Amino acid sequence: MVSAALSGRPTADADAAVIAESLAEPDRFARIFDLHADEIHRYAARRLGADQVSLADDVTAETFLVAFRKRRRYDLTRPDSRPWLYGIAANLIAKHRRTEIRKLRALARTAEPEGEAFEQRSVDRMDAERLGPSLAAALAGLATAERELLFLVTWAELSYEQAAEALGIPVGTVRSRLSRTRAKIRSALEGTR
Repeated sequence: MVSAALSGRPTADADAAVIAESLAEPDRFARIFDLHADEIHRYAARRLGADQVSLADDVTAETFLVAFRKRRRYDLTRPDSRPWLYGIAANLIAKHRRTEIRKLRALARTAEPEGEAFEQRSVDRMDAERLGPSLAAALAGLATAERELLFLVTWAELSYEQAAEALGIPVGTVRSRLSRTRAKIRSALEGTR
């Protein structure tokens, strides 16, 4: 196993220690930004869409501003601050859910894009293009809480425990909500195959 110092990746308990230090020395909180800003930005950019780069920049900046302001309330027994940061980002992104839903519904109405001849497309690409509008419609039909949980687990690759922490819900709720969400998406896509 490569040590944290050699890999450039901090140990999980480093976050709690840095946040604790920042209570006396606020400039230390910049380390949390340095460690996690790129990851939070990637998540925000995926959630908001490629055409919303400046909004993803704003959400990322605001996430760390909110985190800095609320750092005194951070539970220092939680060594990894990523779930906390994802929770803040998710709340900020939720403010933009109306736009997200409109975009998903518009994508659902979009016809399959024109492109290469049928013979030149791979089966996977054809399935993805064919299912794209249906998948977008299925995602638009989910409740905000369901969609946010799905994206935290699939795009941000948070564990169930981390997603529960990010959303402030029990792990059992994560499991059952995710199961219901997957069933809704499967059901919505069954008619398109």
